[in-house]
Amino acid sequence: MVGGGVDKLGVGWGDRVVGDGGWVDAGAMGRQVRLVDLAGVFRGTEALAAGVVTKEQLRGPGVRRLFRDVYLPAGVQLTHQRRCEGAALLTPPEAVLTGRSAATVLGVGLARPADPVEFVVDERYRFGPIRGIVVKRTGLTSADWQDWNGIRIASPARLGLDLAARADLRGAVADLDEVLRAGRIDRAELEERLQGCHEHGVVRARQAVALADPRAQSRPESELRVVLRLADLHPEPQVPVWDAAGLVCWLDLAFREWRVGVAYDGQWHALRLQLRKDRRMINRLQALDWEVVFVTADDLYHHPDTLIRTIQAALTKARANVHSAGSAGLLPSVLPR
Repeated sequence: MVGGGVDKLGVGWGDRVVGDGGWVDAGAMGRQVRLVDLAGVFRGTEALAAGVVTKEQLRGPGVRRLFRDVYLPAGVQLTHQRRCEGAALLTPPEAVLTGRSAATVLGVGLARPADPVEFVVDERYRFGPIRGIVVKRTGLTSADWQDWNGIRIASPARLGLDLAARADLRGAVADLDEVLRAGRIDRAELEERLQGCHEHGVVRARQAVALADPRAQSRPESELRVVLRLADLHPEPQVPVWDAAGLVCWLDLAFREWRVGVAYDGQWHALRLQLRKDRRMINRLQALDWEVVFVTADDLYHHPDTLIRTIQAALTKARANVHSAGSAGLLPSVLPR
């Protein structure tokens, strides 16, 4: 058996697999395929040995090379799960699929089709390097993985730890927000897993978990929240604003006490019909003395310091207005919800 539930010409997890003599049962649940079908990933050397393909075909447009000696028929759509299937043909059975790769095959699409496949393996084992496969070596126990269609995939707590330990804090928090929102990991279980943990990156992981919030509705919103939190600004995610007519909108982030909202521009569409609706929304917010700071991708990814100063200025102005109105006795007795 070759790495994680795929034997011989692996046509993917959950399939029966073909060998030199016809059918080979790899112990996986699924349909049978004919030797000539190659409906999924396969090892080139084994396909050659079985007479299924020629060297010329492996070099031609009919197949796509995923890794060294691992191919996918050109007519089969490349997804990250397919890439993970191909990687499993090269990895030892002790390797555990983790990180963004594990999240993606479990239904939370964190990895793109061409992204590297992530594995964690106990430090007793070595393999690679293999281009396109990222391997983390650390101490593992049986609690760190579970069986998934014949391969090892990270347990929820292991998955959360490996996502949280990424060097990119903003990306780590955005990943955690998504898997928490999808219910793939349990925050309390993850926090317990981090207690007493001494793995490389655990300090970053604890920081990321402390910043995570499943209420976020988009990755940019998650990253924006991290930028503000690191600047000692603490907005609340997904705040509803109401007036006498009903719900005005949900603000991506808001400082409710000072009526300052922050909206990533992807939530405020410039389409003609939507723009009229958004203008009415802004007018209703302004009537409630809300100020909204709109954030573009350029602000977030290229000018975060300027963005922070803009929001700090809006908060300073809002506080001054509230104090001034309070001194004059003009504040309403009840703030808008």
